[in-house]
Parts: sequence; structure tokens; C-alpha cells
Amino acid sequence: MSRAETVPPSGTRAGTGTGGGTGAGGGAGAGAGTPGPRPRTPLSHPFRTLGLLRSEVATTFRRHRTYALLAVLAAVPVLIGIAVRIETGGDGSGGGAGGGPGPAFLTQVTNNGVFLVFATLAATLPVFLPMAVGVVAGDAVAGEASAGTLRYLLVAPAGRTRLLLVKYASVLTFCLVATFVVAASALAVGALLFPVGEVTTISGTRIGFGEGLARAGLTAAVVAASMVGFAALGLFVSTLTNSGIGAMAATVGLLITAQILDSIPQLSGIHPYLFPHYWMSFADVLREPVLWDDLVKNFQLQGVYAAVFGSAAWARFTTKDITA
Repeated sequence: MSRAETVPPSGTRAGTGTGGGTGAGGGAGAGAGTPGPRPRTPLSHPFRTLGLLRSEVATTFRRHRTYALLAVLAAVPVLIGIAVRIETGGDGSGGGAGGGPGPAFLTQVTNNGVFLVFATLAATLPVFLPMAVGVVAGDAVAGEASAGTLRYLLVAPAGRTRLLLVKYASVLTFCLVATFVVAASALAVGALLFPVGEVTTISGTRIGFGEGLARAGLTAAVVAASMVGFAALGLFVSTLTNSGIGAMAATVGLLITAQILDSIPQLSGIHPYLFPHYWMSFADVLREPVLWDDLVKNFQLQGVYAAVFGSAAWARFTTKDITA
């Protein structure tokens, strides 16, 4: 005879009697008194990944090092704007539109403060911005290992593949934020120190102020996208060592090496395959109409680097013996 048949109705507790008991007819936890166990969220549930990503991004932007990097990047437009203002006296005596991203943009700053966005991005893209990205990417995995927190993240459980994807997404988030910090600082300084208005494109045509701002935003997005391949390279380096400082130094070293190789004319045959080769193609956004040839080549090259070194990072990280 079952337990449900031996317990008298008057002696049952709430939730164990008729319609809510532990017998075959009631189902465990179906009554109003004792709730059953809460269903567990599957490990592959997207909410877990989003929560892990939110935590990782918050951790990245809570670090004092991140604040310092963003502060330095935000200070570059201030220095350039003040230097141009002092040099020209703010009299709008800049030159006309030219065909390059460097001096041509600088000579236009006194005529229109919006050009400070393009000039600052041209100044920070070769060195300052990628170095900041290299520091964050190089420290992504190696920093956790050197701090002894990597194995605890895997015990969470996060899963190695998911954790690596979250780390990469966090680095890309920093790329986007850092680029727009530079652009926003440059726009604010340019509007404060110089007149703003219609924008003269590199092609010599004039576009409205609103469209000029849209071009500036598109330029910042292109610059951020230019960091995709380098971020994957830095993440791969970060999986090779347990030293955060070593990974950051190696990533920055690779950046400098690639920049040097890209500047040697005798090595022009390999230039199109170097990740920084098409970085300055963002200047084509300021042409009328926009020239997409080099921009598309840049996006394709960054995609190849992201696929190759992202796969290498995954292969290394998923087979790595995590001891720290």
C-alpha cells in the first residue's frame, strides 16, 4: 500500500493532500505550501552569456588603467586644438581642402572645428589608439592568469569558448568606446575653439553641417572597425602566456613591427597583407561621393585577421592547461 493511501486526509499538510500531494496524482511541489525546486537555467542559455559579457565589460571599464588610457586619448584633441589655435591665432587662415588625411585636415581645422575630429583620428590611429587596444587585448586572458582568477572564471562555469568570445567582445567594446571618446573630445574642442558650419570635402564640394557630423560619426565607426583584426591578434598573444605585462608588451611590439614594415618601400609586396595598411583609408569617408574601394579592402583584411587569429586563440585556449 502506498504512503498516499495510508495518510489520513485530516492529517495531511498543506500541499501533500488531495490534488497537491507527493503521490502519483499530485506531483511534487504542485501544492500551494511547499514550492518545488526552481528550474535551472541551461549553461548555454543566452542570458548567461549576456550576464557574463556585462560583467566582463563592467570589469574592464572599472579598472584605473582603462580610465588612464581613455583620459590620454581624450587629451590628444585638446593638445592638437590648442596647438593649432596658438599657431594660427584662430584667424581662420587655414589652407584649402587637400588630398591627404594629415596636414590637409589640420589646415582645415581653423576654418571648421569639425575637421578636428578627422585630424585627431589621423593623429591617434597610427600609434595611440592601437597601443591602448593592444594593452587591453594583451591583458584579456594573460592578466586573469597572472592574477590567479582565470580558473575561477572557468569554474563559474563559463566554458572556455564562451569566455574567450566574451573577452573578445569586451575588447571590441573598448575599441568602440575609445574611438568615440577621441571623436567626441575633438568635436567639443573644435566647436569651442573654432567656427563650425558647412564642411568642405576632400573632393572640393561642400556638405551641410549635419551631414558633416554624420561623416564624422561614420569615420569614427570605420576607425573602430579597423581595430578588429589587431584586437584578435592581441587576444591570441594573450593566450600564449600567463604574464599580463608580457602579453601587452608583445602585442604593442607586433604593432610597431607591422608599422615599420608598412613604411618600407622595398617591402611593398607584403604591405596589403599587413593589418595597419588600410587604416588611413577612413579619409575616403570625407570624399564626395564616398570612395569604398580601400574601405572594403580594410574591412576584408580585418575580417581575415579576426578569423585567423581568433581561431588560433580558440585552439590555444581550449587546449591550454589552466593552472592559475
